[in-house]
Amino acid sequence: MWNSHSTAGPLSLTAQIQTYPGGGGDEIGGYVARPGGDGPRPGLVLVIHMPGFDEFYFEFAERLARHGYDVICPDLYSRFGHGLPDDVFAKVRAEGHVHDDSAVADLAAAREWLLALPTSNGKVGILGSCSGGRHALLTASLVPGFDAVVDLWGGGVVAAPEDATPARPVAPIDYTERLDAPLLGLFGNEDQSPTPAQVDLHEARLKAAGKDYEFHRYDGAGHGFTYYHTPLYRQEQAMDAWEKMFAFLSEKLGAR
Repeated sequence: MWNSHSTAGPLSLTAQIQTYPGGGGDEIGGYVARPGGDGPRPGLVLVIHMPGFDEFYFEFAERLARHGYDVICPDLYSRFGHGLPDDVFAKVRAEGHVHDDSAVADLAAAREWLLALPTSNGKVGILGSCSGGRHALLTASLVPGFDAVVDLWGGGVVAAPEDATPARPVAPIDYTERLDAPLLGLFGNEDQSPTPAQVDLHEARLKAAGKDYEFHRYDGAGHGFTYYHTPLYRQEQAMDAWEKMFAFLSEKLGAR
């Protein structure tokens, strides 16, 4: 899937921060990246990681758009105010993090926004990394109608009852039976959140429930191994993960 475009084109996209009706009808921010052309094409809800609404995620959205998806990346921290991403995240962390019910409502609303686009082919997936992987899986488990979900090393999918917080009252694994979207999970075997044992437990629960899923695990990689702007980056594993992600999304949603 990498370098799958023709050098003759056409290849174009538009990308910008804009507002959309989030959970409860609140106007919240989102980074929207869309290919040129009339469609029809699938949509993707891209879920921010814990560092927040940052430049890496803007580039993530644009890469997905170049592969034929209408993408919206909601700013789940909108209600905490605005500023530099690191400063906003510090405020979010100090106030106990975004609550699951708020995130799920905003992400469900993003799905509806994508489906209402004149370019929509009627299919929408959801994906994210780190806390975004957790929120993606949680949302796909609680909100019917997503056509695919990608969890990139989502920490906290498996959690003990004593680890519950007001923001995270239930671990997503406890909603496994409600998941009706096919799931792709990508994990590093050196990660500590989730640990390989937690990934094993999640896989066992999915298998027992008869869910449509595929997990891939990478030796020599830990958390955030596709983050090319950090020391966590592992080039070989990251490129294989991109290939698997694009193949999965193409199979479940369409586009190239």
